[in-house]
Amino acid sequence: MQRSTKIVATLGPSSSDAAVLERMFAAGVDVVRLNFSHGSAEDHLKRAELVRETCRKVGRAVGIMADLQGPKIRVGRFQEGRVTLAVGSPFALDARCELGDATQAGLDYKELPRDVRPGDVLLLDDGKIVLDVRAVEGERIHTVVRHGGTLSNNKGINRQGGGLTAPALTSKDMDDIRTAAKMNADYLAVSFPKSGADMHMARELMRAAGGKSMLIAKIERAEAIPALEDIMHACDGIMVARGDLAVEVGDASVPALQKRMIRQARELNKLTITATQMMESMISSPVPTRAEVSDVANAVLDGTDAVMLSAESASGQYPVETIAAMNRICIEAEKSQSVALESEFLNRVFQRVDQSIAMAALFTAYHLKVKAIASLTESGSTALWMSRLNCGVPIYALTAQTSTRYRCTLFRDVYPLMVKYVGHDREELLAEAEAVLLANGVVRPGDIIVLTIGEPIGKSGGTNTMKIVKVGEQRART
Repeated sequence: MQRSTKIVATLGPSSSDAAVLERMFAAGVDVVRLNFSHGSAEDHLKRAELVRETCRKVGRAVGIMADLQGPKIRVGRFQEGRVTLAVGSPFALDARCELGDATQAGLDYKELPRDVRPGDVLLLDDGKIVLDVRAVEGERIHTVVRHGGTLSNNKGINRQGGGLTAPALTSKDMDDIRTAAKMNADYLAVSFPKSGADMHMARELMRAAGGKSMLIAKIERAEAIPALEDIMHACDGIMVARGDLAVEVGDASVPALQKRMIRQARELNKLTITATQMMESMISSPVPTRAEVSDVANAVLDGTDAVMLSAESASGQYPVETIAAMNRICIEAEKSQSVALESEFLNRVFQRVDQSIAMAALFTAYHLKVKAIASLTESGSTALWMSRLNCGVPIYALTAQTSTRYRCTLFRDVYPLMVKYVGHDREELLAEAEAVLLANGVVRPGDIIVLTIGEPIGKSGGTNTMKIVKVGEQRART
């Protein structure tokens, strides 16, 4: 059984070897994530080339997502590498401090003292340490420890409820966008956007660098929630980044927000990635917990395009086993998904011909119970639109564009295949499309399929025709 939900795996020390990468591809990875919070530009360019080489070797398309670091709102370093904070003890955050101790810590984000007020609550290391702000004097924030524990170098800082003014794109991010463009990254993930303007700026920088990456907005700030629709209109997809988001809005709020964001994104024809701690225990265990199995399955049932692994595949002991487990969970969850197309079509209005053709193909495929939908596409847009609704029929994006093939790796229910024909004869192109589907074992002679195509042939955004085809027959019905 083919898997509709895609798997994104972060690369790192555990997954940078060619042999391991090949096994990860075989286990089911669809997109790899390069985390620009770690490593140099040269490291990332080498990893990207290794991914492309492995794709060519195994004959699979695996996309590349470059993930920007975003603003570093973190404590500085400590003399001993870490300190233990006791409940009720005073602790200061000082922008001028170079090496911290048990009484104070430095700040990577020097503007923090201007962003907080007495009464604010600061959450360190994903909320493990909680500090109550008592006073702010110049560059120094005086706090009292509410929840203590061990605090080590460079741990993150969040303000409960959000409100930190750090810009989404730092100077490092701007350099990294140029690196992402250089490697021809299929996706660019932007950390901590607060508005659509942040995404517009990232897109302009990407285009100026010569890149064509689709943009993913990582929803991880409290301020992003009321601005969600604005952000979605400015991006191609979102990542439900549950780590920082849970710290800012409260962990109990995240499950409902996850469902709301996935539903809203699908309604706006945007992609969704569900991330953070999905299989966290498998960093050091060969099997997941039952709670993790349920978490992944619920994201699948919510309709997410992809589920993502972070440390599990980047630095964990079992990267291949983790991917295999996630693959198994996704397939099993998808078996229980109901298909009710008519209710999804209610109140939908289509203003574009190509989008109307995409919806007509879904409706026809669902009612005729065809074997497959084949979308002959230049940009991938028609396949994306069809993937927003579940008609219970697999969608094959057939394209002569290598960039489109890799881009489609993140679309739920979509399987990209290459066609080599680049001429302008419609019947020859349709014949090759059938041949590609047959060669890949997708269909057999006599199967009914729905084909969508744009005329004139080769024009992007021009899908204007749908055909119902019996595989192996010359004559087709329109």
